[in-house]
Amino acid sequence: MNNTLIDKTFRDSDGNVVIAQMPNLPLIVWFVTGILSLVFSTGKINIVFDTLATGSLFTWAWLELFDGVNYFRRAIGLAALIGIVAFKLQS
Repeated sequence: MNNTLIDKTFRDSDGNVVIAQMPNLPLIVWFVTGILSLVFSTGKINIVFDTLATGSLFTWAWLELFDGVNYFRRAIGLAALIGIVAFKLQS
C-alpha cells in the first residue's frame, strides 16, 4: 500500500477505503435523544434530552477526532466539534 496523502486520508490501516461506518453507541444515542427532544419540546424533559443529545454527539466527535481510522474521519470529528460549539454559542 502506498503512503500517499490520499491513502492516509481515505484508507484505514488494512487498506480499505473508509468514508462511512455503522453508527456506534454515541451516535445512536444522539439520534434517539435528538428526536425525543423535538417530540418533548418544552419542560425539564426537553432539557434532559437536549443535554444528552449534545453530550453524546460531543463524545462521538471527540472519538472520531482522536481515534478515527483515517484523516477524513478525523476531519469529520473536528468539523462536528466546531459545529457543536458554534451552535451552542449562537443559542
